[in-house]
Amino acid sequence: MVHTTRTSASSSSSSSHPLPPPHRRFRTLPPPSSISCYVLLVLFFSASLFLFSHNKIAEVDQNPFFLPRKHASVLEEQLWGSPYGYGYHACVKPTSKYSGFAYCYNFLDLTFSVSLQIADMVAVARLLNATLVIPQLDKRSFWQDSSTFADIFDEPHFIKTLQGDVRIVRELPKELESAPRGRKHFTSWSGASYYEETARLWKDYQIIHVPKSDSRLANNDLPLDIQRLRCRALYQALRFSAPIETLGKKLVERLRSRGRYIALHLRYEKDMLSFTGCTYGLSDLEAEELRVMRENTNHWKLKHINSAEQRNEGNCPLTPKEVGIFLRALGYPPSTWIYIAAGEIYGGDTYISHLRSRFPNLVTKEKLATKEELEEFIGHASQTAALDYIISVESDAFVPSYTGNMARAVEGHRRFLGHRKTISPDRKGLVELFDLIERGELEEGPKLSSHVTEMHQFRGLQGKDTALFREVKAAIALERKNPFMRTPCLSASVSLERTAESTNTRGGLFCCSLLQE
Repeated sequence: MVHTTRTSASSSSSSSHPLPPPHRRFRTLPPPSSISCYVLLVLFFSASLFLFSHNKIAEVDQNPFFLPRKHASVLEEQLWGSPYGYGYHACVKPTSKYSGFAYCYNFLDLTFSVSLQIADMVAVARLLNATLVIPQLDKRSFWQDSSTFADIFDEPHFIKTLQGDVRIVRELPKELESAPRGRKHFTSWSGASYYEETARLWKDYQIIHVPKSDSRLANNDLPLDIQRLRCRALYQALRFSAPIETLGKKLVERLRSRGRYIALHLRYEKDMLSFTGCTYGLSDLEAEELRVMRENTNHWKLKHINSAEQRNEGNCPLTPKEVGIFLRALGYPPSTWIYIAAGEIYGGDTYISHLRSRFPNLVTKEKLATKEELEEFIGHASQTAALDYIISVESDAFVPSYTGNMARAVEGHRRFLGHRKTISPDRKGLVELFDLIERGELEEGPKLSSHVTEMHQFRGLQGKDTALFREVKAAIALERKNPFMRTPCLSASVSLERTAESTNTRGGLFCCSLLQE
């Protein structure tokens, strides 16, 4: 093609534009002096590039989590920004089909250890058409707390908020002291039909005592109004008592005056380590102490636990050192304020120092509050835990080192209030990385940060919370996987219900709706 074009051109204009001699068709080589200048220019550019790269590498070495300025806003959003809400809004009002309760003289008496149990039993009382007696705190729990319901929660507010849903009394009427009583262990994860059948017990008893109230109500396949009743009980009726609310808000204000903060639910207390059988990083003496404690605690059924297997499966709380490595790998700077929502850390400063070396700004309620402010709460673990709960719910970011009842409750409450930042560590995946560091095959720095960030991009880090949606979708058959308190705004349905009049929430829980109230 080129040859043909050239021939045509030459034949048509050969008289006026003759071709140059053959030796002039080729590019003329530049003189040697020009080549030298060109080479010098390339060498100068290469040297400059090397020096610039060397400086940047040194800067990264000094700060493993260095990020160029143009990406600072992106990192800021990843670390502190709220996750997407997928269009959900708080929705706890009864539907138009909801009616008042029929007056009854049957009483449901129970004990509790966490707030979710109370919310569940409110719903159960509604299903049984029973009068609910104000619950009593389980005195047999590990902490043996003597607190009453009124010490922890605002009792008048609880009764008033639910007055249109169930009848609630502070104590059993004296005339019923000799009334026939039944003791019933409700089956775990039971649905509405189970309790409708259980209502036949009222023929024989006027009072039913429920010794265990944990996980007695299914997560799924409940009438929508029952689900919303659980939500009203959990997020509206159960308000902490005035002393707890007042001090909790004061501590939040004191923290906020220092800047944004992470609430770290560091479950590295003696009872948790003993219960889970996790002894990684502990001395032989400490491991033996935990083993003896586990064997001597009657209601801890599992006595022999393989600690290494527990850790490899992600069933152990992260250690303070591991939490520090994790948060630095995510990109949180050492200047970050971290509130430790926990009881006494096992091993004290021996282990907490590994976290403090990476994040010096560690605070606890004991440091934030005066001795006088904490005096009335000393010896009452449930009340001090309530302070931790308030500070955790209000935090800029919440990070649980272990998925226990409180962590799930805080996580769910934060979603209900507007999908606030919560980062759930992938403990099983992280253990593999921590072991590589331990063996010297991986260092804290950009490579680790890349692994950790990628591992958690759908676990709350980058404003994405889709992992839980996938979990709930897969949990239709396994209803225990995502407890009610952790996923109040999620639905596992492929096509989400968009009407507030839905009668059932197959595979999901509606404390929230796609429609605003």
